Amino acid sequence: MRQESRSSGRRSGRGCLVSLALGFVLLVAAGLGVLWWLTRPPALPRIPLTYLPTVQQAAKTCPELSVPLLAAQIETESKWNPQADSGKAQGIAQFDSTTWAEWGKAYAGEGQADIWNPKDAIVTQGVYMCHLFKVVKNVPGDSTQLALAAYNAGPTAVLQAQGIPQIYETQHYIDKIEQLIPEYATTYAQQVGATASPSPSNN
Repeated sequence: MRQESRSSGRRSGRGCLVSLALGFVLLVAAGLGVLWWLTRPPALPRIPLTYLPTVQQAAKTCPELSVPLLAAQIETESKWNPQADSGKAQGIAQFDSTTWAEWGKAYAGEGQADIWNPKDAIVTQGVYMCHLFKVVKNVPGDSTQLALAAYNAGPTAVLQAQGIPQIYETQHYIDKIEQLIPEYATTYAQQVGATASPSPSNN
């Protein structure tokens, strides 16, 4: 009887050790999972499929534009929110009322130009950016940075400064877009690879 009792005790002890070891392994695995979750790289931004054809259309307006450039600009302006309203600018491309009155057109084919309609606003964004590239062509510096500065601060500010104005918001705006461009270039390549093959003229 004592021998059986001792054997039973040894089995019970081994069972406890196995349970403890298993619990420790599970705890370590859970900790590693949490660590991975907290330190994983953020997902790269993607153009919403709803807007992809419109951005592609806008990017064809002039050679200086590209799909990743316009996408990065929209992300910075409104985070793809067609109802964005800063109080000074409205819509997915964040036009102020004065600029929209001059440049906004009904590219969606629905009669009147609508600042809240992404099909109107995104193509207008492309047309206006092409205009800004022409405005800043004789200003020293990187033409894309200068055109973006003109979109954000106004072309007069860029011409008066003969470069990027010393405005923190504008400088941060350019930096953010330039950071986003290669990220959108990566995901755009994935998107067009997963959908119908883009025409050679797509940027």
